[in-house]
Amino acid sequence: MSDFKEFESVDSVLKQIPREDFEKVRKILYGAETQEEQLRSPKLIRVGLFQHKLVPFPTSTPVQELKYALFKFANKAIRIAARGGVNIFCFPETWNMPYAFCTREKTPWCEYAENAQFGPTTKMLQELAQIHDIVIISPILERDEIHNDAIWNTAVVIDNHGDYLGKHRKNHIPRGGNFNESIYYPEGNIGHPVFETEFGKIGICYGTHHPVNWLIFGLNGAEIVFNPSAAGGEISEPLWGIEARNAAIANSYFTCAVNRVGTEIFVNDFTSGDGRPPHRESDYFYGSSYITAPNGTRSPILIAE
Repeated sequence: MSDFKEFESVDSVLKQIPREDFEKVRKILYGAETQEEQLRSPKLIRVGLFQHKLVPFPTSTPVQELKYALFKFANKAIRIAARGGVNIFCFPETWNMPYAFCTREKTPWCEYAENAQFGPTTKMLQELAQIHDIVIISPILERDEIHNDAIWNTAVVIDNHGDYLGKHRKNHIPRGGNFNESIYYPEGNIGHPVFETEFGKIGICYGTHHPVNWLIFGLNGAEIVFNPSAAGGEISEPLWGIEARNAAIANSYFTCAVNRVGTEIFVNDFTSGDGRPPHRESDYFYGSSYITAPNGTRSPILIAE
């Protein structure tokens, strides 16, 4: 009767093969030129998400006064993040202004729009990025002076040396309720860019409800995808903790969902087109920012009032 021996793995079997036969077997299994896999050393990246509310500043605050007050707030937040070792810092959607698109008023809200590369918000953040060695993602309202002052919902990317890396324009524009943005700007026209930074390849995905949007950033090589949002209301809140997490699992990259907080009250009444009577309040922005790994593990949601 023959003796049988149990091996723990294929590799343990290969070790038993005589040297003269081993190369032939390895060629069949792995190919002629295959070398033993070399894994890169793991790298630790720290990400900071800026979750804020507009209060104590009323929406009626003059444009420049409110913008520079938020600049001071952002300056403090970035300094704190840098002390904590943060490498990449992301603001929520249109962070340096009220989320006023629910009002359907052009004035004064379009006055917040500025040049993506040379505007005051980018210039201020470039200095902070260089001082603190930190990559900054700054979603703003962009004014494109070259093309007849066209307005875009745009995220600016600044590297840790203070250089302008580029921008991404929001691809999917909501057209309902308090989120009827299409009267201000169209869908983005520059695709799904991925930005090479010292801390990884990053993408910005505004279209959280669109799985193919997430997919294309993965196909383009993104390792971390940020989802800057102004998300509010009872319809979207149950989806909030699912969509970015699902995208991380489906596309094998990290996702970072960042949202603003609170209710913003405007001077004039407006309607939402959904049967509600005229009102002055935005939907409640529920915050709940979080980060998810490719294996689906995620940080606790960030709660703030």
